[in-house]
Amino acid sequence: MLDIKSFIAERVNLMESSEIREILELTEGKNVISLAGGLPDPKYFPVEELAQISSDVIREYGWKALQYSVTRGVREFRNELVRFMERAGIPGERPYNIIVTSGSQQALSLLSQILINPNDIVIVEKPTYLAAINVFKSVGAKFEGVGIDEHGMKIEELEEKLKEFRREGKKPKVVYTIPTAQNPSGVSMSNERREWLLELAEEYDFLIIEDDPYSHFMFEDHIRFERLRAKDKYRVIYTSTMSKILAPGLRLGWVAAHPDIIDALETAKQNADLHTSTFNQLIAAEALKRGVVDSHIPKVKEAYRAKRDAMLESLEEYMDGVAKWTKPVGGLFVFVYLDENLDTKEMLPMALSEGVAYVPGSAFYIDGSGRNTMRLNFSYPSIEEIREAIKRLSKVVREYTAKVSG
Repeated sequence: MLDIKSFIAERVNLMESSEIREILELTEGKNVISLAGGLPDPKYFPVEELAQISSDVIREYGWKALQYSVTRGVREFRNELVRFMERAGIPGERPYNIIVTSGSQQALSLLSQILINPNDIVIVEKPTYLAAINVFKSVGAKFEGVGIDEHGMKIEELEEKLKEFRREGKKPKVVYTIPTAQNPSGVSMSNERREWLLELAEEYDFLIIEDDPYSHFMFEDHIRFERLRAKDKYRVIYTSTMSKILAPGLRLGWVAAHPDIIDALETAKQNADLHTSTFNQLIAAEALKRGVVDSHIPKVKEAYRAKRDAMLESLEEYMDGVAKWTKPVGGLFVFVYLDENLDTKEMLPMALSEGVAYVPGSAFYIDGSGRNTMRLNFSYPSIEEIREAIKRLSKVVREYTAKVSG
């Protein structure tokens, strides 16, 4: 009998499927309130504006909008990204230092391919974005985790690990961080720690990947932060996405980095998909040029702020005494901590049967720890659904706690 699996490359064993995708499939079409995915609320997609822009792009650009384009990205889009980044506090970019990707996930995948050799050390936050863990793992990276608190990555802990590596004759290649409105915790790195991180990168000679999907949704107006890329154009590799600030279906992300990094990414992307959709890039370029994105962000931010508040209020009402949680200053998520003897992955079927879904927190830890944690999303469900979901989840947590306690 033909053994098809014997033909599959060994490297596939290093790849892991996304737990979030699997949970979304489990809940699709069922009466379940999902707090699992990081989906934007489609109610706020600028549908009419994008419909008009799409029509205009076809009329104005004609066949060029439907033709192959350069791997680095359509010049019009990269020019608008430079202006957008300057408005966001990252001046001095040039179109040549930007490459457009098919979503920021492709950016991370391509970066892992061009930067990481098997057994290279990658330092990440604990917890961190699970899909980043998966792409680095797929190329054979060795991980080192650094804890977080309400001020982001604990840089003093990072420095101690770097000193230890130096004593052992080891040298980390990359620090991957989501410094602003971190996924999954929602916390942000203080400006003091950002400066310290940049100093350590210089002293210990490593690169920083600054993943920045959520910084436009900062809910505490008094908090001011500086993006790492604004402070260092050499060691900082910046990635971001249009998924949260315009529409995820366009599948548009980008990387801003040193030209040598962009050149390597260009080669890797040629091998992956030649280039990102010409048509979609031109749509996004026009959305930026016409102010659609800049006017869209404040509306969405206010909606998500209200949803975050609703989730935090509901947690206070229903989960006080049985859980602790982060107070996110931005982003799309709240991270919840249960008693250490509980396992949220084991608890998930009970939650699904009660009509609520979440992502077990262990998926966000490089060492499989954090089994008593879970990530809750507040951007997609309505405020009413958030309140009902937390009420249902509280019932599950209390019943599961009683079951485990015997």
